[in-house]
Amino acid sequence: MRLTLSLLLALSGLHSALAHSPSRTVQNVGRASCTLAAAGAGKDDSPQFLTAMQACSTVVIPATTTLNISTRLNMTGLSNKHLNLQGTLRFNPNIPYWSGNGFSFPFQTQITFWILGGTNIVVDGGGTLDGAGQAWYDAFASNSSLLRPITLTLFQATNVLVSNIKMVNSPEWFNLVNEGKNVTFDGVTLNAASTSSNGADNTDGWDIYRSDQVVIKNSVINNGDDCVSFKPNSTNVLVSNLNCTGSHGISVGSLGQFAGMFDIVENVTAINIRMSNAQNGARIKAWAGSGVGSGIVKNITFSNFIESKVDNPVVIDQCYMTSAALCAQFPSNTFIQDVWFTTISGTSTGSTVASLACSPGARCTDINVNGFSLSPPSGTAKYVCQNVNLTGNAVALFPACTVT
Repeated sequence: MRLTLSLLLALSGLHSALAHSPSRTVQNVGRASCTLAAAGAGKDDSPQFLTAMQACSTVVIPATTTLNISTRLNMTGLSNKHLNLQGTLRFNPNIPYWSGNGFSFPFQTQITFWILGGTNIVVDGGGTLDGAGQAWYDAFASNSSLLRPITLTLFQATNVLVSNIKMVNSPEWFNLVNEGKNVTFDGVTLNAASTSSNGADNTDGWDIYRSDQVVIKNSVINNGDDCVSFKPNSTNVLVSNLNCTGSHGISVGSLGQFAGMFDIVENVTAINIRMSNAQNGARIKAWAGSGVGSGIVKNITFSNFIESKVDNPVVIDQCYMTSAALCAQFPSNTFIQDVWFTTISGTSTGSTVASLACSPGARCTDINVNGFSLSPPSGTAKYVCQNVNLTGNAVALFPACTVT
């Protein structure tokens, strides 16, 4: 485990250094730098933004500028680009347009405002991506089938740094990394806050899918779903120094949902995480039941989590969205092995502070629990487990695991 963590930390530094290289390239070759101004009230700034990103090595959006993004942005296939976002990109909440024209991704039926891809790309500058999500939160409350856009999708992107920006009120997920490699997010602030009684639902901070060598660090997140979610085929990922409020946790999965698919999440470390007023802390979730898929979760480390008022501070749910009876009849085919929960402290909202619930049939192996210091609001902390043999210095906190 220590070797894996050291390697990931080294990769983190390497990723950042490599991802900064486009800035040096831009300076050396002296290609055009473009500074954008808003076209005017009600006018669509998408065409000029898209043209600038294709034509210029550096695109500057000044601090006093807000660009109105009213049509979708396909910025794939770029090379050696620097977006210096000092001002704001605001996505016009034209729900009929985006519902019919957002770029479609079949996994979990997603759409997105903006796909950004290619090689050697930097996005920084201290500015803001504004998803104008309130209209979407209110519309979704009365139409649960409404497709809502992801704010930023890195698609087939290699050697990317997103640093020192703010993202507010995404209609759904804030970030999707899809088929990416060597991607770093550093110093990003995410905030989704509804001003009505309708929640900012499904506003995941980051979803990683079919991607390798991803680093997310030094960031603050206030949202209404997973802080970070490792979707199928996420490998060699480091998440560190995050402060997550109102989230559903740092989540592996859910995995194994779709028949005929084999999902992999491997070599993932989440370290130095603060989690408050959240549904979950450190979590792994996999489907069971008839007609689901399969996969493997391997070499996962959750380390140094400090949790405050978290419903479920430590979770394995290998019968996700499946009744106990069906899980016993059709155990999960997503195997979980070599998992470390280490130095987990803080408070829960209920009596159960850790629940490690595996499917029957030895589907969870080498599950390690160490350095737990978790407290309920009152009374004695409850630790529960089923269908798993635990190791580590916190094993004594768990009674004999039930067998189903």
